Formats: sequence, C-alpha cells, structure tokens
Amino acid sequence: MDTSERTSDYIFTSGDIYFGNFKGVLAHGTGKYTWLDGTVYEGDWEDGKMTGKGKISWTSGATYVGELSAGYLHGFGTFNSPNGSFYRGSWRLNIQHGFGKKQYQNLDFYEGLWKEGMHEGSGSYVWCNGNMYIGSWKSGKICGRGVIKWSNGDLFDGFWLNGLRHGSGYYRFSDGSFYFGTWTKGLKDGRGTFYPTGSKSPNIKNWCSFDLHKGERDGVLPRSSSLGVEEHKVSKPSFKRSFSERISFTKYFRGSGRISSKSISLEEDWRLSNNVRDVANCDMSCMLSHTSSEGRSCNTGVVVYEREYMQGILIREKIMNKAGPTGKSRQWCKGKEATKKSCLNISKGNRSYYLMLNLQLGIRYTVGKITPVPLREVRESDFGESARIKMYFPRKGSQFTPPHKSSDFYWMDYCPMVFRNLRDMFKLDAAEYMISICGDDGLREHSSPGKSGSIFYVSHDDKFVIKTLKRSELEVLLKMLPNYYDHVKGHENTLITKFFGVHRIEWKCGKKVRFVVMGNMLRSELRIHHRYDLKGSCHGRITNKENIAANTTLKDLDLSYEFHMDRLLRESLFEQLHHDCKFLESQQIIDYSLLLGLHFRAPEHLKPLLESPDLLHGPENMSAGKASQGELFIPARGLLLVTHEPSIVSTTPGSHIRGNTLRAFSLGDREADLLLPDTGRLRVQLGVNMPAQANCKLLQDKIDPAEVELFEVYDVILFLGIIDILQEYNIKKKAEHACKSFQFDPMTISVVEPKFYSSRLINFLESVILVEEEVNHVEDEEVILVENEEV
Repeated sequence: MDTSERTSDYIFTSGDIYFGNFKGVLAHGTGKYTWLDGTVYEGDWEDGKMTGKGKISWTSGATYVGELSAGYLHGFGTFNSPNGSFYRGSWRLNIQHGFGKKQYQNLDFYEGLWKEGMHEGSGSYVWCNGNMYIGSWKSGKICGRGVIKWSNGDLFDGFWLNGLRHGSGYYRFSDGSFYFGTWTKGLKDGRGTFYPTGSKSPNIKNWCSFDLHKGERDGVLPRSSSLGVEEHKVSKPSFKRSFSERISFTKYFRGSGRISSKSISLEEDWRLSNNVRDVANCDMSCMLSHTSSEGRSCNTGVVVYEREYMQGILIREKIMNKAGPTGKSRQWCKGKEATKKSCLNISKGNRSYYLMLNLQLGIRYTVGKITPVPLREVRESDFGESARIKMYFPRKGSQFTPPHKSSDFYWMDYCPMVFRNLRDMFKLDAAEYMISICGDDGLREHSSPGKSGSIFYVSHDDKFVIKTLKRSELEVLLKMLPNYYDHVKGHENTLITKFFGVHRIEWKCGKKVRFVVMGNMLRSELRIHHRYDLKGSCHGRITNKENIAANTTLKDLDLSYEFHMDRLLRESLFEQLHHDCKFLESQQIIDYSLLLGLHFRAPEHLKPLLESPDLLHGPENMSAGKASQGELFIPARGLLLVTHEPSIVSTTPGSHIRGNTLRAFSLGDREADLLLPDTGRLRVQLGVNMPAQANCKLLQDKIDPAEVELFEVYDVILFLGIIDILQEYNIKKKAEHACKSFQFDPMTISVVEPKFYSSRLINFLESVILVEEEVNHVEDEEVILVENEEV
C-alpha cells in the first residue's frame, strides 16, 4: 500500500470535491473539501478525518474557525451565525462546553462557563436593555447566588432558582431604600426588614456574609413583591440549542468514499481573555461585595419596618426602633442559627471538618460493601454483636481504604444488613443515598434545636439528617431495632422517624462519636413557614418571644391554631398515630415529639392588595384599610382536593416518607391529589402534603396596636412525623418524674410513664386537629370538570 503523501484532487461520485494532501487513499495533511450543496471546509486532515485547525463555511452564511477533532467542533473556536450572533470559546463534540462568550441576535451578551450547550457555573449576562446579572447558572437558568442590577439602578443580591429569586437576599432600590428578607419562586415569602430612604441601613457586607448564608443553609427559598417601588422582572433569555450551536455533520458524510474529520489548533491566540476567566473563576463573595455599600448616616425621623409576607402578600408589619434595629430586633434576624458549611470548604483545623470527612468516608465504604450482597430477609443474627462492619482508615490509605486528609480513625457500622433492608423498604437507591451524603457538595452543620447538645448535619439536597448520639441513645436504638424493623415493615404509613444507618467513629486517643442517619421529615419544595415540636405537655412548653427567629422550632403553648381536616384524612392520621404511639409505649419510650411543619397559602382575594401600594407604606394606612372593612379578612380556599392521577404527580416515595396515597371523604372515598393554584399538583400521603384549614385562636383585642393581622383563617399544608424516640423511661427518668411531681402538676410535666405520655399526646393532637365543619360532596363528573379547569 502506498503510504507516501501526495497532493491531488478527487471528485466523489456524489459530486463532492476534495483538493489537497493524501496519505494512501485518505486525506491527510491540509486540504479543501467542497460538498455538493456548497459547504466548504479548508484546513487540517488526519487519516481521512477533519482534525486540527480549519474553517467551515456553510451556504447559509454561517462560519466556524477553530479546532476540530474526528469531524466534530472540538477544542476552541469561533462560530458566526448569519443572524448576527456569534460564539467564541470552547467546544466539545459540536456543543459549547467550557469557557466562552456569546453575543445573541438581540445583542444580549453572556460570558462565562458552559456545559452541554447551556450556561452552567459562574458567568455574567448583559441584556440589551442594560440589565446585568453576575453569578451562578444551572442548565441555562439563573440558579444559585448572584447579583442582578437593573438599568434604573435597582439591585438584588441573593439566591436564585430557575431564574427567580428564591432564598435569602436583599433588594436595594434606586431611591436608596433596602429590603432584607426571603423569597420563594420570585415572591416575598417570610420575614424581612424594610429600610426606607434616609434610614440607617446596616453594613451590607455583614448582612450578606451572615443572612445570605443563613438562607442558603436553611433551605429558605425567596420571593418578591412590591414595596411601593416597582421591582422589575428580568426577561429570561432562551437557551435552546439551535442548528448553529449544535452542528451535525451526518448529512455531509453519507458515501462510503466520504471523508470524516478531526480537531484543530489555529495559529491565532485562541486563549480566552482574562476577564472571561475572571468571571468564571471569581469567588462569588468577592463579586457580590463589589455591589455592596456601607450603611448611611442615621436619620431618626425615618422608621424601619419588620415585615412578614406570604406568597407575595404583606400579612404583618411592625415598626422597629426609629434609630434602626435594636439589639432585641436584631436577635430576630440572628437567633440560634445553624451555619452552612461544606465539608470541603471548612478550615482544616476545624474538628467538624474531620467529623464530616470521616463520616463520608465510612458511609461510602460500608454502603459500597453491603450493596452488592444479595438482598435477603433479615435474621436474628443480623441484630447481634457480631453484626457489625469494622474498618481502620489510616491517613495514608490502605488496601481497602483511600488516603484522606483527616487523622487515622476506626469506623464501625452497626447492623448493616438490617439497615440495608430498611433502605430498600423505603425504596432508597444506594447510589443516590451515597451521592446525597458523600457527594462533593458536602454536608451542612446545624446547631442543636433542643437541650441534647447533639450535632446535626443535613445533606446538601436536604433529604437526610445525621445526628450525633449519646451512648445511652445508641443502646436504646439497638435494643429496640428488631421490633422497630417489624413495626416499619408492618405499617407502610408509619409516622415514626425513618432510620437509614447507625455508625461510630473512634480516634486513636479513644474519643468516640456515634451517628444515626435519618430522613428529613420536613423536606419539601414548598416553604415551611412555621415548625412546632409538640409533646402534649404544657409545663415549660413555650418559647421566649425575644428568641424567636424565622426558623425557630416552636412548642406546644406557642401553637395558636386549630386545624380542620377532611374526615377520612384525619381518621387515617389518628389511626396511624395510635399504632405508632402504642409501639413506643411497648418499648418504654417517652419524651418523643410530633414535629409539625406548616406551609401557609396566601388567600387569592388578597392579591389585589399588591396593586394598591398605598396600603403597604405604613401601619397607619393598613389600619385604616382594615377599619373600613369592619372585620378581619376571611380568605377564600387556596387549596383543592382532586382525584389522584399517578401520571400527573410523582408517586416515588421520598427519603422521609413512603406509603399509600390517602383517600378523601370530600372526594367520595377516592385517592386524593392536592391542587395548589398557580403552583402545582401534589400527592397526598400520611404526614406529607396534608391539606387543612387553620383557625387562629388570637383574639382581636389582644393584637399589638403596632402589628396588624389581615386575617385569622388560613389554608395550610401539614407535614408531620414522630421524632426523638430514643429516650427510655429508665430509673433516672423515674426519679426525675418523682422530683418534679412535688414541684409541679404531674399531669403537665414532660416526664411521665409511657402509657400516660402516649395518651396525653394523642389527646392533645385530637384537640387541635379537628374534622372539617363543612364537607362538600362532589360528583364524579364535577370532580373531573374541576380538574380539567384547574390543570
């Protein structure tokens, strides 16, 4: 075979023409290929494929100059579209991938990171109207932390989700006023502080460093609404892949004699400009700080407002200290907040870093070791002392463990086959489980919400909670594990905490830390506005008002609502509560709680208030507006139960729940979905997405004159489950009961014998969760009609 290179031209039977170098019968070196339709490539070839640097010109007027590999745009190059848009940056297999900048046909401009043809990572986007965004992107949409500045001077610095403000942040108006708060899907949702023009606003940098990270760690997701000044919506660019962005060469290489291609490196400077790399690699806190400004001088004649919104509707407002936030008011913003820390970003001198790193290494090892073992029924031996996996993790690594940056430690996994079966019972995929806990995004550390002093970690996707255990708690868990396994297996809808693994870390110094991995009962796409820890007792079960923050977990005496629920939903709830409390009673467990999360729905008829900004300027105007009504607002229904349709809602059990779709009395004993106007459709399960109507017990004459309640009846969605089930009624607790009984009413204290404890909790819940007073029976055809109209 002739391997010498030669230059000649060749006309294919299809009419395509090649002129250039050959190696044998293949194009090799430099050459020009002209397709029958007029498309031309001129550049480097290797073994019959376009590889190296070259230029492609299409008959449409589009051109590409840059690197190619095996016939694909691959490497660095510039693509010019006939409509006037262009892209200059990195490519991978005909798709924009890596650093690059693009000017769109309408003169919008993006500069930053790309992934599979879409904006992904850090980048800046400048709209043709002058609006500009700098921050994080995901799948072509604004997502993560970022700053957007409108052409009129308004600015928002905070968190985003799918192009909408979603999380904590602050909004700076062009007139100098500020609003610090939280948003959910573009609307203000939750508590915030408004600083009018001329008031003393806090140091923006300090607020950013604390409050924004607080919102990120708490999973608080933001919304926005009017504050007397129009908050501008930014038109979201479309990032669909056009023909000019994702080019297929298939049609050009149909004949057996056709030539394929490879990649190029042009002689020009193909490196990205420094400012592109700066945008892509810049630390977000650095970028955001450039938009910040120091607090203004104080004008004591201007008031500052604490505000609370519900899906964009102002429901409560209170005047703060005229000179600015006092220590007491600032505590509302701080509270005992958790600190979001990625295990990859924490200082290596921090002990918490080592705990999380060791925990991730151990779980990755044991889950990976037990998952390949064929699934089988658990045996009695699976609960015993021998049912443990032990492994030594030296810092330098070993035959079975990877090297790591922590100190040497010993790892123990308790009852691995039992928890493997439990995870399978809860339909948890092993790979997803490990990614959630052991992924690059790490874990978030939370301070203890109770008196136990335990350390809490939450997975980056909020699916799992990891809690440190005392030795006594570990012993209780292992003791009750066989009966717990049988109870969970026999009650698909159980509300008891879902346990997924129990582990121990031990260092050479002898220090031991024990962990349990649980499902997060309050994980939801909806914002949880209030949380309650309910035990059914009243002694000491109230929260100091000065210590209440936006995410504080409240107690029994703080609950000012009674809930009215569909008859069948309520019956299902209390039937399971009786089963679960009976089980805990049989295990001599006390001190457990019902964790209750509330998502409030804003009344539809109050939304026109947003169009009347005069009502939102101050409490005096709001009071006047209320007085004209003569009574508190009674909202229309914001929730609707419709017949369950598996094809519309997700039926996949989550990490916090499993079980059947519940049946509703108002639907004629049929399975129910919950329809949320303007939001979506959710599957109703026990403890998840349970609709109810909340009646506020607060009397009108007890309302603070500086605070205005717009209404006392709410549509709510309940999330609930039983937590803290590892306290046994032992000798120590019996002594505590005897001691407190001399000082307080023994019926009101928390520490009582198990049977009375369970019955008291159920009686309390029955007094606050009632049957709906009015139940509308809907005929089949009417339900179908409602569903069609709403969907």
